[in-house]
Amino acid sequence: MTDKPRSHAHARRFDYARAAPAGYRAMLGLESFLHDCGLEVALIHLIKLRVSQINGCAFCIDMHWKDLRAIGETEQRLYALDAWRESPFYTDRERAALLWAEAVTRVTDGHVPDEVYDQVRTEFDDQGVANLTFAVATINAWNRLAIASRTPPGTYQAGQAAKKSPEHA
Repeated sequence: MTDKPRSHAHARRFDYARAAPAGYRAMLGLESFLHDCGLEVALIHLIKLRVSQINGCAFCIDMHWKDLRAIGETEQRLYALDAWRESPFYTDRERAALLWAEAVTRVTDGHVPDEVYDQVRTEFDDQGVANLTFAVATINAWNRLAIASRTPPGTYQAGQAAKKSPEHA
């Protein structure tokens, strides 16, 4: 293969954390809430990785893949995430969360169907559904910030977000 990566495609446009520190702190507040809301850390990262795949956010895919590996997630489950419906590697709870995450992320594709809500309710109570929705809304916001600013992938180190890095959480 002779094609070389285009460096200008990944040139950062702006640093949203420095340009709008109050907005960045608000996003960190959402992250703080998520880490204390009762959802499993691995489930939150799994949701974040799947939503980032849907949105095509290279920085966030890199981040959540690394964070999941650092907490012991298997390569097999990570590689199969794009095809989670056909893969036997996910629990019913994870499947419900992934289904909800996809429906909320793709809200323009017919809103969030009642069938999806009914399925997520088999695994999560009202608080759990609300917490999942906050997780999905938060990663969708991070994805849009990283994509719009062209935050370059590849530099994130596992656990960096937990330390409230200047890149994002």
